[in-house]
Amino acid sequence: MSTKPANDSNKPMLPMTQDDDKRALILRLKRVEGQLRGVQQLIENEASCEAVAQQMSAARRALEKAFHVMVGCMLEQQMEQEHGPASKKSRDGVRHVTDILSRYS
Repeated sequence: MSTKPANDSNKPMLPMTQDDDKRALILRLKRVEGQLRGVQQLIENEASCEAVAQQMSAARRALEKAFHVMVGCMLEQQMEQEHGPASKKSRDGVRHVTDILSRYS
C-alpha cells in the first residue's frame, strides 16, 4: 500500500497550522475521549444497552464533526496550494460547507 498523499499534485499535504483551529480540534477530541471513558464506565457499571448505545452515538457524532473539520482543513490547504493564500471569504465558505456536512450527515 502506498503512503503517497492522495492529491493529484506531487505536493505533500500540509499540517494544520492555524492555532485557533488546532486548539479547537484538540479540545473537541478531548471531549470525545471523555465521552468514550464515560461509555467504558457505563459498561463497567452494567448500564442498560440503550444508555451505552446513546453515549456511543454521541461520541461517534462528535468524532464525525472533528473529521468534517479536518476535511475543511484539507480543502483550504488544497485551495491555497492551487491558488495562493485563501481570502477570509473563501475560508468562511469552506467552514460553512463543513458545518452543513456536520449538521446533515
